[in-house]
Amino acid sequence: MKTNILLCIFCASLSMITADSAAEIAATTDYATELDEAGDAFTFVRIQYDTAGSSWDEGEHWGPWRTWAVDFPAADRNFLRGVRRLTNIQVNREPIVLRLDDDRIFEYPFLYMLEVGRQGGVQFSQKEMGNLREYLLRGGFLFIDDFWGTWQWSNFYRTFSKIFPDKSIVELSKDHQIFHCFYDIDGPQMIPRVHNIDNYPEQDVDVAINRAILDDDGRVMVLINWNSDIGDGWEHTYHPVYPTQYANMAYRLGINYLVYALTH
Repeated sequence: MKTNILLCIFCASLSMITADSAAEIAATTDYATELDEAGDAFTFVRIQYDTAGSSWDEGEHWGPWRTWAVDFPAADRNFLRGVRRLTNIQVNREPIVLRLDDDRIFEYPFLYMLEVGRQGGVQFSQKEMGNLREYLLRGGFLFIDDFWGTWQWSNFYRTFSKIFPDKSIVELSKDHQIFHCFYDIDGPQMIPRVHNIDNYPEQDVDVAINRAILDDDGRVMVLINWNSDIGDGWEHTYHPVYPTQYANMAYRLGINYLVYALTH
């Protein structure tokens, strides 16, 4: 796994994102100062996966994209723009997509998955489970985003409990360092999907909860963002009806998670 990422992390100003910053992030298109090749720059890796079912639980049809590709690629690209603008972390402007049975995942310190509770939940092969376990124990970090309620949690847990049957999933308090390693954030935040401007609960749980799987030293290996949709905050940064306050918070949270992953 790459360990010499260019970690000049702290930018000249550590002020919070302003009301206009989110729109400016998405509008940024000048990549002249970015690295041309992958090298030591941060690459955003989205994980492609199979599901147990063939359609969304609400009866919607998602076609060949499946749930792994929700918000792709706009969310990934916008987040990279935000990282570039708000920190000094060198980034590659284009995200990539990998499966967990691809050994190239070991080259990257940060992986992203979402919608892990729909379509009956994620379905992993033995190779995928073995690779993910080894990746995480070697020091990798997996961020899981955008799934809601107890039914989707049950779908998620049925699969992920097999990866680390020897470890418990714990809840992170608002004092955990992951919320304070770059921005000071008051714990988990419920980021709504687009068109939910009132931020009402999507399912039967009305608060955002961050749970985690820790290694033997207490490092967060898997961050589980339950009842919150950070990906929509990234994707809809400049959508005319998406509240700026939630887009801003989505970047703050994502950057905190990334900084934690790169420094632990």
